[in-house]
Amino acid sequence: PHIMRLIVGSDNRILYPTSALTGSLILIFSDTIARTITSPREIPVGIITAVIGAPYFLYLMKTKGREIFK
Repeated sequence: PHIMRLIVGSDNRILYPTSALTGSLILIFSDTIARTITSPREIPVGIITAVIGAPYFLYLMKTKGREIFK
């Protein structure tokens, strides 16, 4: 939701569907990476999503601070 809130604004009629779509696309991308990066073994999808999401979340915390969580 935080990524999409920056892109589409805070109108919930637009924010919720775009957040769901974006979240599902990120999860599909992460699952594909987790299955192919160390084939035939799999990396847990949570590790891939953390690698993608944690740096972005830290960036938001540093640049926006409390402003984004209002």
